[in-house]
Amino acid sequence: MYVVANRVPVVTEWAEKFEERFRNRVGQIDQQPGFLSMQILRPADDDSPYVVLTAWKDKAAFESWVGSEDFRLAHQNPLPKEAYREGGRLERHEVVIEAIASGS
Repeated sequence: MYVVANRVPVVTEWAEKFEERFRNRVGQIDQQPGFLSMQILRPADDDSPYVVLTAWKDKAAFESWVGSEDFRLAHQNPLPKEAYREGGRLERHEVVIEAIASGS
């Protein structure tokens, strides 16, 4: 499994608009080959970034999505630069160990 964490430092006043962008596209990324899951993590304090966490079958599936029309549509009409603070970044990981609670 390939997991991508996009850390997005959103200015508090833009938080609702940022979340709305994802609400408006619910169900779209699910159609992509190799897509497994997505979570949008809202920061619990003003100093932390949002985290957009996606899981993919493998690196190739993620890279295929990045080159897709769906990716282009998801990233068109971005919020203005003043909606973001410094320090955002994209992190990519291969899952080594996964634990899931039984009975969940």
